[in-house]
Amino acid sequence: MSATLYYEPYQLPAGLLALAVHAVFFLLLYFGFSWQTQQARTISVDLWQSLPEVEIAPPAPAKITETVQPVKPVQPVQPESIIKPDIALPDKKNIKKTETKTTQQLREEQKQEIAIQRERIAFEKAAQQAEQAARESAEQAAREKAAQDAAIDAIVNEFIARITARIRRNVRMPQDVRDDALAEFRVTLLPDGSVLTAELKKSSGNAAYDNAVERAILKSSPLPLPADATMFSRFRVLLLKFRPVE
Repeated sequence: MSATLYYEPYQLPAGLLALAVHAVFFLLLYFGFSWQTQQARTISVDLWQSLPEVEIAPPAPAKITETVQPVKPVQPVQPESIIKPDIALPDKKNIKKTETKTTQQLREEQKQEIAIQRERIAFEKAAQQAEQAARESAEQAAREKAAQDAAIDAIVNEFIARITARIRRNVRMPQDVRDDALAEFRVTLLPDGSVLTAELKKSSGNAAYDNAVERAILKSSPLPLPADATMFSRFRVLLLKFRPVE
């Protein structure tokens, strides 16, 4: 009797599946054993004498949320609800009184303005009169001063003529002196008319004549002066001119 071999198609996958199951089983056994034999881990602990200072941050400010109330719509105002103001009509009598009072005020203001204008005119007129009087007074004073100066000048000229005449009478005229010779002397006097100094300022060109005039000045001392002592300032220093022929 002969045996016949038949190929069954499901035998190969079944074999592979059996191998896979055995492999998974061996892996589980291996890793389970190695996990049980793993050494325990060491833990390191740090000991602190005191806790470190930890900066505590300030709490954040609470946010305030504003609740916004919904705006109510404005109700339109009814014409009937508007309150009409009470307007008092002016009285005709009061109007007349007011008009009359205003007219009186205007008249009073006009009177005051006229009075002010009159006062201003009077003040200006008085100021003009005062100015005119001051001007006339100044002019009068100037005229009086001019007249006084003229009188003083006349007195000074008169006494200078007397002084010159007295000195000329005492001059001993030298010979050979020209008629146009001119000698000028600066003469300083004392209050009583005495001659303090006689200084030759301009020579006549003839020394003999100059010396003769100087001797005559000293010989004529004291010279005539006005009786008014206040006029001596005009005679303290005199500039005298002498010629042989006058």
